[in-house]
Amino acid sequence: MAAVICGSLAFDTIMTFEGRFADQILPDQLHILNVSFLVPALRRDFGGCAGNIAYALRALGGAALPMATVGSDGAGYVARLNEQGIGTEFIRTVADAYTAQAMIMTDRDNNQITAFHPGAMQQAHITRIEARADLKLGIISPDGRDAMLQHAEQFKVAGIPFVFDPGQGLPMFNGDELARFIEQADWVTVNDYEGKMLSDRTGWDNAEISRRVRGLVVTLGAEGCEVWIDGEKTHVPPVQPEAVVDPTGCGDAWRGALLFGLEQGWPLAKCAALGNQIGALKVAQRGPQNYTVDLKKIGL
Repeated sequence: MAAVICGSLAFDTIMTFEGRFADQILPDQLHILNVSFLVPALRRDFGGCAGNIAYALRALGGAALPMATVGSDGAGYVARLNEQGIGTEFIRTVADAYTAQAMIMTDRDNNQITAFHPGAMQQAHITRIEARADLKLGIISPDGRDAMLQHAEQFKVAGIPFVFDPGQGLPMFNGDELARFIEQADWVTVNDYEGKMLSDRTGWDNAEISRRVRGLVVTLGAEGCEVWIDGEKTHVPPVQPEAVVDPTGCGDAWRGALLFGLEQGWPLAKCAALGNQIGALKVAQRGPQNYTVDLKKIGL
């Protein structure tokens, strides 16, 4: 069984600011904001939601099929995915664009400021989802707007259950569009901030959203997550990481573990608990795809 992972493949340029953003930004002067941050540490990593989720799922032993677009500079990324045993049949190259680029700056409190160039991601809707015997599960993660809308419709028509995880793409959609996503999806995952925005735009609280799908998960960072099923909430406790080094890609690592658990037919709370474990592994390593998973150590 394979999971189709709709989302971005991107190159992440990750910078570390050794101070605190809050000490540099004056709230009463935001209308004339003009700041500069010295970033002594800088590196470039493979990233993007689809790539990061696929990495986590494959590390756990799952079959990952990212559905994404890369630009003329993306051949190395595709080759790397192949080397890791991640399927690339649903990855297309857009010759006259760059692969999506994320410029991420993290301060000493793990707050982040991100600039994102979508590049080839804006053409992600050119690949369609069709019913196929080996495609049993999917996820809609942040992607081009048209791709997110069309792929959700295509999952529904194909009869492939999927997770709706709008992430940083949530602000692109109005309340009616978000309600439609929820009505098509089988599961919804958001962090606490996104969850508040989702509720504000749809007019549905967490309990109501959970009644319209098979389950809703609200991640709470270091506090674990909430699992909502049929209006009832269960708290899944966090896993203490060995170190807090870099939060980039933690949510995607969590989602890869969620997909693995769903593939196994686990209860949603058990899937979320595995997600907390993998998120803790990731946060202890720099970059979104540089951690390793010891299956025996995590009980698999």
